[in-house]
Amino acid sequence: MNYNLKHYAYIGDCIWELFIRELVIKKTASQSKMHNLSTKYVCANAQADILNLIIDKLSPDEQDIQKRARNLKITINKRNNPKIHSLATSFEALLGYLYLNKKERLHEFFEMIKNHLEELK
Repeated sequence: MNYNLKHYAYIGDCIWELFIRELVIKKTASQSKMHNLSTKYVCANAQADILNLIIDKLSPDEQDIQKRARNLKITINKRNNPKIHSLATSFEALLGYLYLNKKERLHEFFEMIKNHLEELK
């Protein structure tokens, strides 16, 4: 089945949150600490920062998905930075694409990302 970029971003958002939650539950049993750690990484700013960490490791196909998703027309809150939000959406679309099409590659990225999330090691 073919999916569009908004489908990939929608799934990618879920995959990212699950990835972070799996890391967080290994760190603490405190509900408030779990929430605070999760929200630190499940936000547009963090996702844009993480995309910048891995962007030079993307294959041409992955770069294409990321670039096209970055240009999606999306509705955002006026207080959010549109550029940051676009990068975060493109990050989510990339994760969704990898989850639905290349799970092994997704796991490679998650291993790379884990190494950068000092607080969640």
